[in-house]
Amino acid sequence: MTNYIILALCVIVILSYIFDISSKFSKIPGVILLIALGMGIQLVSASTGFSIPNIRPLLPVMGTLGLIMIVMEASLDIEISRKKKVLFFKSILSALILFGVFIVVMTFVLVKYMDFSFRDSLLNSIPLGIISSSIAIPAASSLRKSDKEFVVYESSFSDIIGIMLFDFILLSQSSFGIGVFKFVRDGFITVIIALISSAGLAYLLHKTRYHINYVIILTSIILIYSLAKLVHLPALLMILIFGLALANNKFLEIDFVKKFVDFPKFRKDISSFKNILGELTFLVRSFFFIMFGYYTEVLNLFNYKNILTALIICAGLYITRWLFFKLVIRMPTVPMVLFAPRGLITILLFLSIPLGSKLSVIPDEVVTLVILITIFVMAIGNIIQKGEMPVTEVNSANGNMEKVDEI
Repeated sequence: MTNYIILALCVIVILSYIFDISSKFSKIPGVILLIALGMGIQLVSASTGFSIPNIRPLLPVMGTLGLIMIVMEASLDIEISRKKKVLFFKSILSALILFGVFIVVMTFVLVKYMDFSFRDSLLNSIPLGIISSSIAIPAASSLRKSDKEFVVYESSFSDIIGIMLFDFILLSQSSFGIGVFKFVRDGFITVIIALISSAGLAYLLHKTRYHINYVIILTSIILIYSLAKLVHLPALLMILIFGLALANNKFLEIDFVKKFVDFPKFRKDISSFKNILGELTFLVRSFFFIMFGYYTEVLNLFNYKNILTALIICAGLYITRWLFFKLVIRMPTVPMVLFAPRGLITILLFLSIPLGSKLSVIPDEVVTLVILITIFVMAIGNIIQKGEMPVTEVNSANGNMEKVDEI
């Protein structure tokens, strides 16, 4: 039996790897294939009578580990520079406004027309408003450099803003004013702890010579996150600050700090850490989505009410996004409007909603359908982008600039 389990795990990892590679050519995101694989395992298990032990309690654990790694990975990709200030501002604006408009409209509909409480409506709206950086960033590899950077920044900020607001609403049981005060106070405490922790972990990353190094760093990060959650501090803010501090270490490159830090070596250490983090994230994400697909009620995905609800949510999402890109930040609507997938964080936050706060109109199957639809739409955006030949400018014989298609 042990050998069969090991064999199954190896096959799953290899299939996940194949899905990941094939997505670059087929433009079908690997996440869809992972969820489909989980559903397939469920159907085979049901038809053959082969029982698989109940590992559903592991789903939130895998999701939390994936969440920590995704936020860390996203923050390590955020490079702050003056050259990118316009792009940086637009991406923050897009993440903040589109997320805000979506949850305000959805919460209003749930409260006004369906008589649900404000807090429960907000808790159920927030996960659906968050763009998944773990899906959007890999899929954006075929976009132009500026568009790719926008996707990286927007999805990363959307993750962070959405998660922090969700934690704030979930933990806040008092009045709004007291809740805001506690959030600001806890945020200030978190920043102080995060700066101290970042300095300590960065020093450990740079100075440790033992061959087991990066795993201990990552374990320490997870430990800090868990301790912060236990005392109800915004734990992801710590992860964000640590990642930003590592990614933007150039701001610390002053004479005093240079006495203690060899920055060229430090950047090599960070690069190695990112590579290991990326591979661990791949493993956790793969098993998470396969498990999610396995525990999805496949028949309920074809319920017409669930399909209609998911389509209405997605329609509102894309209409709002198109109007924002067209009228506010004036960026190309295609394919950028289509790059708004929902994913791991949406699932994880829904799993975190207390049973008494879950709304009957948004069952798990609606969430799954929204995720699948938004990923399919993003895949269409990738295909459209691939079909467009980039245009460059060259000097013509008379000295004027002419536009030509790159072959």
